[in-house]
Amino acid sequence: MARICFIRHGETDWNVELRMQGHIDRPLNANGFAQAEALGRRFRPEEAVAIYSSDLLRARQTAAPVARVLGLDVRHEAALRERNFGRCEGMTLGEIAQAFAAEAEALRVGDPEHVPLGGESRRQHQERVLVCVDVLAQRHAGQSIVVVTHGGVLDVVYRRARGLPLTAPRDYPIPNTGINRISIENGVWTIESWADTTHLDCQARD
Repeated sequence: MARICFIRHGETDWNVELRMQGHIDRPLNANGFAQAEALGRRFRPEEAVAIYSSDLLRARQTAAPVARVLGLDVRHEAALRERNFGRCEGMTLGEIAQAFAAEAEALRVGDPEHVPLGGESRRQHQERVLVCVDVLAQRHAGQSIVVVTHGGVLDVVYRRARGLPLTAPRDYPIPNTGINRISIENGVWTIESWADTTHLDCQARD
């Protein structure tokens, strides 16, 4: 059995503004850095043999405090990136609706096959993520690892563990720096815990 602790990156200004970040390399904002530090403190009693991160800045900045506490070097994986939204990146849904009708409709209905100009479909993104996670699970069979990534990647993970199709609505939380624990054994994915943000409660008290 491999145990993987998946974490979404901390908050960015574009999260607050509800802009499609995709592959655009945005940094954490002040609150995001505070979330990442609180996350790192949460890992003081934890053990892991490796920590992986998307190679995008917001994920790397989130992974850094965790890696420091665990005494590990972060391994960067481009396959753990958010979905590429192509020409829609940097825009809000309202701006996309005004500029690109086809992309706006695909986003509205959650079309898994639509490929935005210059980007990738939800299906392509799903396949990329699942291949990467399967490789990590095989590489670390019998071990525990940490993976810092993005909301869209966590959506793929949740659906795989619950057996949900891409067409099913997202009715589960994926908060910034939420801790999500998955075990993978013989191809069976099990959610041990999801969207744990108790470290942010401690941050608020601090």
